[in-house]
Amino acid sequence: MFKRNRYLPPLAALVSISSVAGCGVFSSDSAGDGGPIVVGTTSAPATLDPAASWDNSWELFRNVYQTLLNYSPGGADPAPDAAERCAFTDASSTEYKCTLREGLTFSNGHTLDAKAVKYSIDRIKKINLNGGPAGLLGTLSEVRTSGDLDVVFKLNQPDATFPLVLTTPAMSIVDPEDYEAGAVREDGRISGSGPYTLDSYKEGEKAELVRNDRYKGIADLKNDAVTIRYFQQSDDLVKALKDKEISVVYRGLGAADTVDIESNQREQGLQLLENPTTEISYLVFNPSDPWAAKPAVRKAIAQVVDRPALVHNVYKDTVEALYSMVPAGLTGHTTGYFDDFGTPSVAKAKKILTEAGITERVPLTLWYTTDRYGSTTKPAFEELKRQLDGSGLFTITLKSRPWKTYVEGYQKGEYPVFGRGWFPDFHDADNFIAPFVGEQNALGTPYEAPEITGKLLPQSRAESDRSAVAEQIEQAQQIFVDDARLLPLWQGKQYVAADEEIAGLEKVIDPATMMTMWELYRKTSW
Repeated sequence: MFKRNRYLPPLAALVSISSVAGCGVFSSDSAGDGGPIVVGTTSAPATLDPAASWDNSWELFRNVYQTLLNYSPGGADPAPDAAERCAFTDASSTEYKCTLREGLTFSNGHTLDAKAVKYSIDRIKKINLNGGPAGLLGTLSEVRTSGDLDVVFKLNQPDATFPLVLTTPAMSIVDPEDYEAGAVREDGRISGSGPYTLDSYKEGEKAELVRNDRYKGIADLKNDAVTIRYFQQSDDLVKALKDKEISVVYRGLGAADTVDIESNQREQGLQLLENPTTEISYLVFNPSDPWAAKPAVRKAIAQVVDRPALVHNVYKDTVEALYSMVPAGLTGHTTGYFDDFGTPSVAKAKKILTEAGITERVPLTLWYTTDRYGSTTKPAFEELKRQLDGSGLFTITLKSRPWKTYVEGYQKGEYPVFGRGWFPDFHDADNFIAPFVGEQNALGTPYEAPEITGKLLPQSRAESDRSAVAEQIEQAQQIFVDDARLLPLWQGKQYVAADEEIAGLEKVIDPATMMTMWELYRKTSW
């Protein structure tokens, strides 16, 4: 059984290490010693333009662009970044005002003012890319400016989650001189105002970041440069870590790798951090496919899938079975799929199909991405195929693509059934429901759910006390279960592995599960 170890609080960890070693200490004074800190990941950006991304591209954006709000190290609530202050100006949460810091500039020296903020947000809605971040701005009706520093967001309904939306890298501020209002930038360059500048970039291979001396914001850089290397396979990623070619692994650890490092980290000269944020994995059914469009087919699959077997056999118990789209630990979490379907049953699944007039084996193609979520994805889908084929009710074909072309495929509606992971945009149950519904959503697959979009979400967003929205969240999840358009599989933690000489790991993952590279630094000795 995999045992999850959590780090001691930073002070306790320092005392423990010092008392054992006698002279060890963490210091940011060594920033830059030994060259850039090299981070490895299987999560390469699909684009460099914030207006085109509602995916893992944000992981790079967090470090090279700037948003009005962000998170303080170790904090869970939005805090000013490009803004000096932000607040709702009315009791109904329909007008939100931010005042910028004075003297902000982009890394190229161009002025960053209120007009640039308005331009950046308006541009997202104008481009309106299918599956893109415009879906986050459904409650935004207008952006206004007042002078050089004030930006006012007018909302079409109360939305207490809007400050959380502004923390997402989709809301990154871009230079109006370098980004066309109605087109995605595709020249492989970035003009931002974040903690780092993008010194060089080779798609699918590496991004070299260097300190942005013009930056003014929430980040306190503890290094001068970071290089991100992108890997296709987890095995290559972990080998590079053990061979000291990279110092940190962020996203891409396979289940066996996680267990191995956790069990042998002292001998390997490595360390493993479990971050408290939550990710989920789920299947998406495309209603334009003749078989996936049938509720009976979707519900029969839900009845057959054996989550505990998937969790144990493939993920080595490093994740937990999930029976709703909102994971455990968030307000309103339920176990709806377990409550309605119970334990896996071929007999019950056959009954569902037969009552719908389906007596032949159902042919379906399940798609997955080869490189986004690590090497465990392939065996996970092989396990799903084994379960479904073994029921005698389905004939499953597996197909896969690298992430960039995979995204293009699901945005075009090419896949009957496809796998997705979800790392929250912000830590609120709303973000495990709203992104998946409506005509414009994160999946590029329209999901009309008027009870959710027209009633339950507006009701919950009117409530500033986010712990008081359980009723609406629970009802929304039951609609998901009744429709069976989305099938949750498991929830897990984000693990970061690193060389034992790297410090800053306890604060390096923010509440949206993105790595804030500026927190990394090397340890030194007296």
